[in-house]
Amino acid sequence: MTINIQSVHFTADRKLLDFVNEKVEKLNTFYDGIITSEITLRLDKSSTSDNKIAEIKMLGKGHEFFAKKQCETFEEATDLACEALRTQIKKYKDKLISQH
Repeated sequence: MTINIQSVHFTADRKLLDFVNEKVEKLNTFYDGIITSEITLRLDKSSTSDNKIAEIKMLGKGHEFFAKKQCETFEEATDLACEALRTQIKKYKDKLISQH
């Protein structure tokens, strides 16, 4: 699986990139049909403290998964987005199994 991480309006440090990489890699254990993952980390120009946005788009064989979360930290946003993607992947796999 290819993982592309983009940071918008800031420069992500190595620790954050490694964290995001590790989280997204784990999703591959649930469904090995994922080909590429595109992660966008963005700073929102809001006055509140939860201005960190993590968007994750995963392209699989014949299906696309997407989650976007906004939190106080990029780690928390990534965590929640990965959790949402895990749910989507499980539903998709259940649907595939029930069709056979």
